[in-house]
Amino acid sequence: MRVFGVDIGGSGIKGAPVDLERGDLADERYKVLTPHPATPEAVADCVKQVVDHFGWSGPVGATFPGVVTGGTTRTAANVDKGWIGLDAAGLLSGRLGESTPVTLLNDADAAGLAEMQYGAGRGRTGTVIVLTLGTGIGSAVFTGGRLVPNTELGHLELHGHDAEKRASTKVKEDEELSWQRWAHRVQKYLAHVEMLFSPELFVIGGGVSRKAEKFLPLIEGIRAEIVPAQLQNDAGIVGAAMAAHAGRAAAPPRADGGPSPAPPARPVVDSPVGWPDAAR
Repeated sequence: MRVFGVDIGGSGIKGAPVDLERGDLADERYKVLTPHPATPEAVADCVKQVVDHFGWSGPVGATFPGVVTGGTTRTAANVDKGWIGLDAAGLLSGRLGESTPVTLLNDADAAGLAEMQYGAGRGRTGTVIVLTLGTGIGSAVFTGGRLVPNTELGHLELHGHDAEKRASTKVKEDEELSWQRWAHRVQKYLAHVEMLFSPELFVIGGGVSRKAEKFLPLIEGIRAEIVPAQLQNDAGIVGAAMAAHAGRAAAPPRADGGPSPAPPARPVVDSPVGWPDAAR
């Protein structure tokens, strides 16, 4: 089964049809640069450009670099503040047309769902934390095989700074840090997250995961196992497609890609418990 996924990031917007049986892209992904300023209307135009590139008609899953509940974007750390409180799923659906309904979820949660089903987290039932290192730091936390949505651990305070302002890939590039110096910052960040959550596994994703051999061996003193994401920078696209296959934003997908059962009267996405079927 093919479903379309779009990954909206702080620096790029990319998408492709996804083969959900294999958990891989069915065609080579298409990418455009994220507009600056990244206003909702400008980003929606870019999403339409990506989808139209494939002549796609049908459900679309999309990620967003911030908190998403019920299709509404609640935060916007690395894009325009006009996203805050916006019915973003409705905006994107309207731009793409009635034949392409959009399911929206947090970008790191999407990547985590994909890694838990098809990648480095497959078969793990303990506490697993998937971190996406890019323009910022995204996080997806799984415990007992269930996703706790919208954790946003990149915004933890680390030595008086927002953690992603010290240890993201963008910071490495902007400050021209060596792999050694940057790995030391990532190590401090992982130690802080480990102290709070005691995970058994860290999965490191984002585009930099393609170069994992340059920095992961330099990280020391972390008890948890640390591995690169197997789906690398395609995980968000795959997870977005999984969400679209589930069919509705208020009932996100299980990590096996199947649709969740019909939602209760009170939308579970706004519950502090999170998504009960997200990674079963």
